[in-house]
Amino acid sequence: MRPGCHNAAHESLWETPVLAPLTIWPLPAPVRQAAFDLPEVIDAALARAPEGLREGDVLAVSSKYAAISEGRVLRLADVEVTPQALDLARRYRMQAIMAQLVLQEADHIFGGIEMGFLLTVKCGILSPNAGLDRSNIPTGQVVLFPARPYATAARLREALRQSQGVNVGVVLTDSWLVPGRLGTSGVALATAGFRPVKDERGRRDLFGNPMTVTQRGMADTISAAAQLVMGERDEATPLAIVRGSGVDLDDAAVSPADVAIPWQQCIYVESLTRGLLADDAASLPGSSAAEAVRA
Repeated sequence: MRPGCHNAAHESLWETPVLAPLTIWPLPAPVRQAAFDLPEVIDAALARAPEGLREGDVLAVSSKYAAISEGRVLRLADVEVTPQALDLARRYRMQAIMAQLVLQEADHIFGGIEMGFLLTVKCGILSPNAGLDRSNIPTGQVVLFPARPYATAARLREALRQSQGVNVGVVLTDSWLVPGRLGTSGVALATAGFRPVKDERGRRDLFGNPMTVTQRGMADTISAAAQLVMGERDEATPLAIVRGSGVDLDDAAVSPADVAIPWQQCIYVESLTRGLLADDAASLPGSSAAEAVRA
């Protein structure tokens, strides 16, 4: 800035209050393969941890760990395959058993790719193969999502309030694929104790412009941060304490309706199912037309 110039917007940056840091503690827990008492295991993990829960914390819990605690594990050999599943399996080059399970578990199937994956909606989340998970479970088995994820999160929160004597939030974490990007990141399958989305519309940005669209995915962001310490492979860390997230705790019930966007308003679903411009097809990365142009 030139000497003598004054910019109130820039000056206000220095007046912004200092926020508390975000801190995340991983909580290891025993590997499980069948139904178990999840609140009891969480209490034991907290008893061994160097840091316990405090008022306002959020406990991140692996949705798979929660599902296993509910006995949501199937033996693939017990699945009966229908003709519809066989058709899906042939079309998308996937195991017929997995196609059958997707048909049973998905709320909606959009389509798929010939690599053994179907794009589905399950519990308000776009996910491959309805969230079916065959990792970190013995060969020949598959883990489903919890039967009622939001009810599971609410029960865990109440159990923690009783056993630990603190008011906390709970988020069931999962991993998902960001469209158009390599790699997985965390996403919230369910939430209890706080609003999963913070509406910033009507508020002002740094330069006084009104926010018209932004709604922050607080639960998803917390889940993504927690996944950094919970891991995806052999860490055996299905729990994490998240402190300093900035969420306001309350007892209002939360459901998929609080986070799921109507498909007609989802830029990914609407654009890729109805809004694709035919003239732009040749420019899509990986398309045969685009490859021909570059050749």
